[in-house]
Amino acid sequence: MSTYMAKKESLERKWYVIDASGKTLGKVAVTAATILNGKHRPEYTPHVDCGEFVIVINADKIVLTGKKLDQKMYTRHTGYIGGLKQVKYRDLMKTRPEFAVQLAVKGMLPHNSIGDASITRLLVYKGSEHKQQAQQPTAVEVK
Repeated sequence: MSTYMAKKESLERKWYVIDASGKTLGKVAVTAATILNGKHRPEYTPHVDCGEFVIVINADKIVLTGKKLDQKMYTRHTGYIGGLKQVKYRDLMKTRPEFAVQLAVKGMLPHNSIGDASITRLLVYKGSEHKQQAQQPTAVEVK
């Protein structure tokens, strides 16, 4: 008897929607990363992109616990001398909450070509409306 290995061509990708209102950023990101990576499937194969599509709605109503809003920083560098840019998460959540969710999910995916392909299947929306009703997404509860 041989071990079953999933093939990318034979997988059927489903759509899932996560409502992030009142949930913590980390728990939403873990749930989304697990589905994007395909680890919730019984036929999960580490070297094959088995993930599915994830829609996160109500990103502006997500919660950060403790003092993370004031102490956690998003840091990037422009590439020029003295070009370090830092933004507190309080400001990031006011202006770009979708980006904050994408950052959290991307950090939980594998840092290779499979992770790069997986993050393209993540769609994050500020409000409760999304444009993927035709795909008939299944609601997922955050634990």
